[in-house]
Amino acid sequence: MPVPPAEQDRAMQSILRTQQSRRGVRLNSRVPLLLEWVDGRGGEYQEKAYTRVVNCYGCLLVSPKDVGLEQRLHLTNLATRQPIEAVVVWIGKQRVEGWEVGVELVSPRMDYWGLDL
Repeated sequence: MPVPPAEQDRAMQSILRTQQSRRGVRLNSRVPLLLEWVDGRGGEYQEKAYTRVVNCYGCLLVSPKDVGLEQRLHLTNLATRQPIEAVVVWIGKQRVEGWEVGVELVSPRMDYWGLDL
């Protein structure tokens, strides 16, 4: 059954609002990372992780260890050996492979992931 034009228009407006609220293009990509951080009690950590989704401003990564919200991280892209600073802005669910963590890059660089975004 065909969708009425008014419903098509509302659906298109919803899609456009969603796209406008996100900064930059998101790309599914598995980039190997080294995460380093110091927690609030002075404990130093270093873990290997990987991304699920990247964009110029941050990523969704999977970490074997949980990290705190607003935790500052030092990321190293193991494919390019480039370091960058980031902050945890979202904590997702713990899955078999690790914790889902959303991070925002402190000083984003367009070429950090080694991908065309």
